[in-house]
Amino acid sequence: MILRVAFGLLIGIFFYGGLWLTVQRLATTRHPFALSLGSLLMRMVVALAGFFLLIGGRWQNAAAALIGFTAARFLLNLALRAIPLRASARSSQCI
Repeated sequence: MILRVAFGLLIGIFFYGGLWLTVQRLATTRHPFALSLGSLLMRMVVALAGFFLLIGGRWQNAAAALIGFTAARFLLNLALRAIPLRASARSSQCI
């Protein structure tokens, strides 16, 4: 079960880390819709394939993987708070 949680954590880091990178690049890209859609599709395919391989038809495996996936969201949230916003993101931020 610990391996399922760990792999769920890795899938979550990939998913939410990719989302963070996508949002960081939206202000500077020429094609924000294509970037958003491409990123979403890639992150979803990897995450769903990873969950499919981890679950193996057992709900206990699914629960363990989802715990890791959700933990990645909270861990990345804590880790990325320390990173300052880029100047382009800071200027468009509502106060």
